[in-house]
Amino acid sequence: MTLRPLGSAEPVAGMPDGVLAWTTTRADGSFGMGSEEPVGEVMDRWARLQDGLAALRIERLATAHQIHGAVVEPHDGSWRGWLRLRGVDGHVTTTPGTALAVTIADCTPVFVAHPAGAIAALHAGWRGTAARIVEVGLDALAALGFPAEECVVHLGPSICGPCYEVGPEVLRAVSGLPATGKGHLDVREVLREQAWHRGVTRISVSPACTRCHTDRFFSHRGGDSGRQLGVIALQSS
Repeated sequence: MTLRPLGSAEPVAGMPDGVLAWTTTRADGSFGMGSEEPVGEVMDRWARLQDGLAALRIERLATAHQIHGAVVEPHDGSWRGWLRLRGVDGHVTTTPGTALAVTIADCTPVFVAHPAGAIAALHAGWRGTAARIVEVGLDALAALGFPAEECVVHLGPSICGPCYEVGPEVLRAVSGLPATGKGHLDVREVLREQAWHRGVTRISVSPACTRCHTDRFFSHRGGDSGRQLGVIALQSS
């Protein structure tokens, strides 16, 4: 497994100094807890991730059992090791030496960073997007003194619009507009617009689609039970 954003992992370019961010790939193995894969193999990957983070003086890792909501948890760094919450889809911290991670397999990993030393990791499927988790995360950073207009946002690998056909109830929930039939939904474009309207001007989007590129990524729509990780870390000075 590649820890740094090199090799098989997809790196996030344009992050501020002191911030590392990347998405794992199929080659790194699944980090999902809900598959039929032997638990020992999955846990070994998590252990190797923590070992790699520790080698970079990143001693804390925050994750959660996600529920496709819009709860964003702030972390003050009052622990060491691996913290795993329940019912949380986003994480924020200003504590150096801390990594935040979300699991994905068609949903979008949203990476947010402020050059003064603040980061967020958000898990955005259509439900989280409809609940405006990007705005919740940006508001959480703003409450800590890091305005949205000064942040950098990257939208990582996820299912693309042409691959993502959804029902009218999903289209209505995300757009707030009437819909009577099926259609295609570009979640990352909606997330980009939400971040832009909140004042973010530095927004980048991965060209990778998890459904188109199942040789490289796990895809729920492609029938995979595996999960990638979207990881962002604030290094110690």
